[in-house]
Amino acid sequence: MLGADAPFLIGRDTRRSGSMIQAALVAGLCAEGADVGILGVLPTPAVAYLARERNAPALMISASHNSFEDNGVKIFASGGKKLSDALQHQIESELRLLTNSAVEGAPTGADIGVDRVVIGALDDYVKYVVDSFSGRRLDGLRVVLDCGNGAAFLCAPEIFSALGAKVEVINAVPDGENINRECGSTDTTALRAAVKDSGADAGLAFDGDADRVIAIDEFGGVVDGDQMMAICALDLKEQGKLRGNAVVSTVMANLGLRRCLEAEDIELVEVPVGDRFVLEALEQRNLALGGEQSGHIIFSDLANTGDGILTGACILDVVRATQNSLSVLAGVMQKFPQVLINVSVRDLQAVMKDSEFMAELQAVEFDLALNGRALVRLSGTEPVVRVMVEAPSVAQAELITDRLVAAVLRAGGGPAPTA
Repeated sequence: MLGADAPFLIGRDTRRSGSMIQAALVAGLCAEGADVGILGVLPTPAVAYLARERNAPALMISASHNSFEDNGVKIFASGGKKLSDALQHQIESELRLLTNSAVEGAPTGADIGVDRVVIGALDDYVKYVVDSFSGRRLDGLRVVLDCGNGAAFLCAPEIFSALGAKVEVINAVPDGENINRECGSTDTTALRAAVKDSGADAGLAFDGDADRVIAIDEFGGVVDGDQMMAICALDLKEQGKLRGNAVVSTVMANLGLRRCLEAEDIELVEVPVGDRFVLEALEQRNLALGGEQSGHIIFSDLANTGDGILTGACILDVVRATQNSLSVLAGVMQKFPQVLINVSVRDLQAVMKDSEFMAELQAVEFDLALNGRALVRLSGTEPVVRVMVEAPSVAQAELITDRLVAAVLRAGGGPAPTA
């Protein structure tokens, strides 16, 4: 199913439950006759890279930007690509069939698998990222890294130091419970202060498994994934490396990104939310750059998954090459004020089928015309309806959001009962 001719690779982030889940996965795989290579603590993109290089299926134990109580497993097929929806559903179906059922004909004796620690896995990833810049250096740049007490805590400082940057590190002492706690890409308060206090050129905040990054400019301003894609798209186009003269993003991308790219005659290809859909579009159209506002960005010439460390290095490379500050570079894109509200209702499915709600949404879209947009969708990860509005002013965006939230609640039968 996953192309398991090579041993399975297993990596994890710094969550307390990671080693327990790893032990269970190793036991299950070995019991079925598969060999396992244990990678240790390292970023998700490092696992994807090693899966690609070794043509092996891989598992990453992480809950990304969530708090330490949560955990999960990301699955990569041989070659390091995330699974299709169809294959994920097939695996889930087979797991349900296996629950509480006896396993017949399982391997015994010499046929069971063995596990081993993969020596130098993290070093291989560090070398890959550094070599990706083929002699380009970050000498003279000062950067503060917020490792989020997660998987980046060992390799991120090593990579940026090897590239020549002067590095200051915060939140790099994981204890199993402090991953993403008031730090990392979901809370940049400490990083913004550290950048301003130290006079650094930039800050980079990684999430728990380091597949996303949020940048901080020299004044402590936040530079999100949309702005980073704008910076990189213009830089790649100037170098003649923006294949297809297009960039892939999701329906949640800020309208300012589209306006910025259109001004440079660059097409913005919109896909559903999820980095898997971004990668599919990149491959289908043979494009070089895609990503999400959250900081999941894929440089398809270098990787087949979002990589926060690689993205951060690319942004700093543009700063160095252009001799412009990060705030100046981010200024190429003027963000539209954006308001996002999650609405919990009794009947999620009823919302998008309600004719009165759809009429209200169409009326809002007509009112905004070319000066903003409204997006209402069912979340793929939570039992909520997401309402997003972009408008010329925050006040106008909030007013329209309130209007749509009321319509969602009415169509969905009122607020969902609290537990």
